[in-house]
Amino acid sequence: MAALLVAIFAFQLNASMLSPALATMSKELNTTDAQIALTQTVFFTAAALFSLFLPRLADIAGRKKVLLGILVATTVGCIISALAPNVTFLMIGRVLQGAAGPVVPMCLIMLHHRVTEEKRYTKLMAILTSVNGGIAGVDALLGGWLAEVGGFRAVFAAMAVIAACAIVLVFLFAEESTAKETPAMDWLGVFFLVVAMGTLITAINEMQKLASANWLYAGVLVLVAAVCFVAFWQTEKRKKAPMVSTVYMKQRRTWGLLLTTTLTMTGVFAVMNGIVPAIAQDPKYGTGLGATVMSFATLTPYALIGLAFGPVAGVLASKFGYRAVLRGGLIVTLVGVAAGFFVAAHPSIWGLVLVSVILGFSYAGTANIMLNGLGIVLSPEDNPGYLPGLNAGAFNLGAGLSYVALYAALNMFTGSSVTAGYTAALGTGLVLVVLALLASFLIPQPGSDE
Repeated sequence: MAALLVAIFAFQLNASMLSPALATMSKELNTTDAQIALTQTVFFTAAALFSLFLPRLADIAGRKKVLLGILVATTVGCIISALAPNVTFLMIGRVLQGAAGPVVPMCLIMLHHRVTEEKRYTKLMAILTSVNGGIAGVDALLGGWLAEVGGFRAVFAAMAVIAACAIVLVFLFAEESTAKETPAMDWLGVFFLVVAMGTLITAINEMQKLASANWLYAGVLVLVAAVCFVAFWQTEKRKKAPMVSTVYMKQRRTWGLLLTTTLTMTGVFAVMNGIVPAIAQDPKYGTGLGATVMSFATLTPYALIGLAFGPVAGVLASKFGYRAVLRGGLIVTLVGVAAGFFVAAHPSIWGLVLVSVILGFSYAGTANIMLNGLGIVLSPEDNPGYLPGLNAGAFNLGAGLSYVALYAALNMFTGSSVTAGYTAALGTGLVLVVLALLASFLIPQPGSDE
């Protein structure tokens, strides 16, 4: 358990510890903020793509072996980034760090193999997943302090140390395991799926620019993604040992979960990571907080409440089931997003804290954990890695779509007033979470035959 916890720490630090150091990076590397932002996009895109196939590769080649390879690549990436003389080397380092993308689902699969008693597994799974989100509010503060004291290179050095510790612990204490069946890896299927998702994510990143986006370029990328997905489907139909059987892809365990995950992330992600911070820092139509105070008032309580409530959600899931707890979390998430309407109209620090706390235990501490858990328990025994991998892709896809949908609504209504723009964005998020709640009824009961 300790080895898996530290491995998850290593991933989360790579994902969020760098956020407050971005301005420092652009100064120390003598480059633009846009170039530094691009390195972040590259990291998250790489993380999403590695997540699609590494869990399945681990089923075949050995989960401990693949997890160690991931952690070694992450450590090397941290070192390259720490020593990077320019943005090009930083980009290479961030791509290698992106290998850590599937660490969370892989750790959950390894835990599920080790802990066969379902109620105990559910509680431990909730602890691992809540830690993943819960340290995000704290490591950003630590990253900011390290950047001030030692520059951005100190942040990457700290990441490298934690990743190296994870290598040692996983090597010494984790158990090796594979799926019951270990056929040859379907690399052709991997190629088409990775290209499809990669072009789709790139298209969404372009769409996030909204008015300044190259919509023709984005449209071509979406077309390429569609063609590659069709090629992926046809490849999987013909393969004797496909990466993902088309039989499984047609089942509600696959598309029902992926639809719910995508809608949930699209509805919530940009609320907590975009709209709420924007209201907090808006000097005229918000509370006018500085970046540090804003983090303390919104992101930190959101993350810490999620960390504290996660184990409670695990206990509830062991008694009432994943789906019931997921739906409860989504219903309370609706309350949190709805509370944002009042805060947008009557901004106050305590109102922002309240919204952050509600979403902290309803989404970060409940819905997010249940969605990750369902990806494990709904997976078939002969292919336990495919659904967690695809689900990780759905998380990333939803996060990108969230900025497109909510900020499109914000910009559409900002012409009448900024407050109307905030309200429209929150309303869009609310509708999407309602759709996610409805989609959750399509998810089958774990262990049932479809």
